[in-house]
Amino acid sequence: MSADHASRRRALRALLAERELDALLVTDLTGIRYLTGFTGSNAALIVSTEDDENETRTVICTDGRYVTQVGEQVPDLRAVIARSSAAHLVTEFGTGSARWGFESHVVTVDERSRWDELGVSVRFVPAPGLVEQLRAVKDEHEIGLLREACGAADRALADLIAAGGLRPGRTEKEVARNLEWRMFEHGADGISFETIVAAGANSAIPHHRPTGAVLAEGDFVKLDFGAQIGGYHSDMTRTYVLSRVADWQRDLYELVLRAQQAGREALAPGVDCAAVDAAARTVIAEAGYADLFLHGLGHGVGLEIHEAPGIGAAATGTLVAGAAVTVEPGVYFSGRGGVRIEDTLVVREHTPELLTLTDKTLTVV
Repeated sequence: MSADHASRRRALRALLAERELDALLVTDLTGIRYLTGFTGSNAALIVSTEDDENETRTVICTDGRYVTQVGEQVPDLRAVIARSSAAHLVTEFGTGSARWGFESHVVTVDERSRWDELGVSVRFVPAPGLVEQLRAVKDEHEIGLLREACGAADRALADLIAAGGLRPGRTEKEVARNLEWRMFEHGADGISFETIVAAGANSAIPHHRPTGAVLAEGDFVKLDFGAQIGGYHSDMTRTYVLSRVADWQRDLYELVLRAQQAGREALAPGVDCAAVDAAARTVIAEAGYADLFLHGLGHGVGLEIHEAPGIGAAATGTLVAGAAVTVEPGVYFSGRGGVRIEDTLVVREHTPELLTLTDKTLTVV
């Protein structure tokens, strides 16, 4: 199965028509990739609302470095070549009294001012978040790539543990680099973000960056990592204990695991995103640790590691079928240690589909 970029553009046109826009000027490179398949570092796209299936008015612009690439990746659209891609599209096609939406959450004030200096008659209308709205619901092609990325991460972690790579005496940096390389060995095109390996007291820092700290017996070791395949990201956190487990560690782990299960079970179409957060947060609050759950429960994941929808106490909106999200509660005792457990899942009509399959039972390695 391949991506159906034309269908995505048709869906965008429906949103433009609802807002009485004649076109959308897309300048966010992730949105351009979603709508066309183009992966270069410089591009702009004008999506015309009036286009029929021949898409004669929808045009992509990039610079001379990508002449071959744009022809290969976007064979179904007209391509023009210019260094200042957005300005060129405005100059060449911004005629008449058209209303063009633009990504006001992406475009800088200076860039927007330069369009006015081009002397075109088109009217620019802020239209933030339209492509992101579409991206929040994954099609089966996207879910397949997410499934592959999650599988690469699962297998990499299993290999790391089987080879004894998570053991006292190694440094956080050594474990992180080893885990990343194993993801590449299992087909990853890249890593989703800088891998977190946090041992001992460092495990209480939610986004700790690996250091030369040495893993020791009795440590919690928190690993937050992901693989990227075909542009799509996985995200998973597992927390282990080295050599021996103390009672407080067991109790803390089981608490976070219960909270994570409650969050997963709350995922369903039509459920408020804030209510999903509350399902997990309530478990932790009732145990007396509300102040030690320091972040939201989760986020959307796809072409970006953090995208819509957000799942937190202040989140707005409701979940829809096809949304890919993380569920990642954590409790952190500063100076002592912490636990986070995270999965990537797809919201389905009935039971959510779990994509990260590594066991979550408390494991002593």
